[in-house]
Amino acid sequence: MKTQESMPTTKVARSAKFIETGFRIGGNYVKHFSKKLFNPDLTRDELNEDNAEDIYNSLSELKGSALKIAQMLSMDKNVLPKAYVNRFTQSQYNAPPLSGPLIIRTFTKSFGKSPDKIFDTFNLNSIQAASIGQVHVATLDSKKLAVKIQYPGVADSISSDLKLVKPFAFRLLGMSEKELNIYIKEVEERLLEETDYELEVRRSVEFSKACINLKNTVFPTYYPELSSDKIITMDWIEGLHLKEFLATNPSQKLKNKIGQALWDFYNFQQHELKAVHADPHPGNFLITPDEKLAVIDFGCIKELPENFYQPFFSLVIPGLMNDKAKTVKAFRELDMIHPDDDKNQIEFYYKSYKEMISLFALPYRSKSFDFSKPEFFEDLYAWGDKIAKMPEFKQPRGVKHFIYVNRTNFGLYTLLSELNATVKTNTFQPKVK
Repeated sequence: MKTQESMPTTKVARSAKFIETGFRIGGNYVKHFSKKLFNPDLTRDELNEDNAEDIYNSLSELKGSALKIAQMLSMDKNVLPKAYVNRFTQSQYNAPPLSGPLIIRTFTKSFGKSPDKIFDTFNLNSIQAASIGQVHVATLDSKKLAVKIQYPGVADSISSDLKLVKPFAFRLLGMSEKELNIYIKEVEERLLEETDYELEVRRSVEFSKACINLKNTVFPTYYPELSSDKIITMDWIEGLHLKEFLATNPSQKLKNKIGQALWDFYNFQQHELKAVHADPHPGNFLITPDEKLAVIDFGCIKELPENFYQPFFSLVIPGLMNDKAKTVKAFRELDMIHPDDDKNQIEFYYKSYKEMISLFALPYRSKSFDFSKPEFFEDLYAWGDKIAKMPEFKQPRGVKHFIYVNRTNFGLYTLLSELNATVKTNTFQPKVK
């Protein structure tokens, strides 16, 4: 893959890239409607392909928060047309890497010397490049290491990038401005944490120790002395990403084993630690040769405050939603029903959210769950399609914590669906009062 020799880091340069992309998208629409004059039956497939290509190429050059949003959107197959999902999925693994001179410059700023003076060997060609940084292979004292290097200017550009992304988000997601601002504010806070590599090292050590006894789950050792605010050094773990793993045609027994490790990893954190790894895209996991799940990135952590955790997970427990008064109370605490809603609105949102929670909570309501069943996801997506057309849902409802908690759980469900896994879902239960 061709390396990227420079990266727009100033607000002006990054704004210019967005403007250039906007012109290209405008041109794609002109081309589409010109063709449609001669072919009224022409679909939007080619338009979506062209727009997805132009937006992805632009975000890939900008990297950082712009590309991270593409990565997040690629996980939600119910939000975007297929062309966007397919193109944006590349941001999980294959963004264009930065060139060697830029890597050496980052090391020199962090440690006062180049990587070849720190490690016994260091490969300037990255083996993986994503949204916030890229990974290189190094060795030191006979140990093989993974060295993650943050792209220059990522942290400084987050706020301005998200403002620039808003017009694309308006068009792609159809959100109101108020709803989008709530979303973007929460995303901004998490992204700023993701660019703090010193925080990530501390969290990685803390969470890997807390999860050390989870069955069939392993973590790399981290090296703070070889890390900085822009660089993370950890043990190299051999393994396959999910897509590569599935290409080996693993047995159902093995897929269930990896699925169980994923389920336990996420639900242990949610219900025991009240904080969770909130970035469940496939690039953050490996399946090792000894058939274990390796978790290789703790950049995005979402803490679950009690005033969110208790009402939210109380709805998951069988029985509570049979009590309408308690259910409405929980919906109010989660801002799903507003103080000024009238009687008819309360009844409407009560029924709508009860339907949604009932679908979401199905895996929790039995001792095991088969995630290969297509009807489970078909029902979830059908519900999403239905409410997307309802004017009652055009304005935001729900506290900001839903953004990453929903992303986490639906991301987990998607991974388990990819595995076609059947898992025991009663291993770590919600702890509600």
